[in-house]
Amino acid sequence: MFDYIKGTLVEMTDISAVIDINGIGYDIICANPFDFERHVGDVVKIYTHFHVREDAHILYGFKTREEKTLFRKVLNVSGIGPKGALSIVGQGEVDIFVQAIEEENEKYLTSFPGVGKKTARQMILDLKGKLPFIVTEKIQLAEEVESNDPSALAEAKEALKSLGYKDREIKAIEPQLKQAKEQTTDALIRKGLMLLMQ
Repeated sequence: MFDYIKGTLVEMTDISAVIDINGIGYDIICANPFDFERHVGDVVKIYTHFHVREDAHILYGFKTREEKTLFRKVLNVSGIGPKGALSIVGQGEVDIFVQAIEEENEKYLTSFPGVGKKTARQMILDLKGKLPFIVTEKIQLAEEVESNDPSALAEAKEALKSLGYKDREIKAIEPQLKQAKEQTTDALIRKGLMLLMQ
C-alpha cells in the first residue's frame, strides 16, 4: 500500500520514527531507528511495509529498498513473524545475510535472537536461490569470528562511547564489527565510525 513515506522526522523512540506530513504524524517501526536518529528535524525518506493483522495496522520502515525487500522475504518464512524479520534486517547486512543463506551457514543465522537451528534450516530451505540480490564479494562469516580478539572489540566499543555514541547505537552495529576482516582496535574504531555515520 505504501512504498515509502517522505516527510519531516519530528520524533524518535527506541523502536520507531514519527514522520509529519501535512500535520499528520506517521508512527513507523524501524528496523534500525539509529539510522535516522541524527536526522530529527530533517526531511527523510523511509521505505515502508504496511502490515495488517486483526488487532493492528502497523507500518514498518527501512533505510533502503533492499532492506525492505529482505524483510518481506524473511517474513514469508514459516515460523518467523514481523518482530523476528525486523530483528534480522536491523542487526544484519543484506549481502552478508544472502551469502549465509546461499552457503547454508547455520552458525551465522542462529546468531540472530530467537533463531534456532530449526528456524535457520527453514530459512535456508525457503530462501536459498530466491533472494533477488547479488553478493559481489565473499565476506567473512560467523565461523571465523571466534578467532578474533575479543579485547580489541571491547576496546573499540569503549572508544566509541568516549566519542559520545550511546550504548544502544554501538550495540546496533556490533554484529558488523564482529564480522570485520581486520580485528585490531584501530581498525574496529574506524569501521564503527563509518557505520555510525551512515
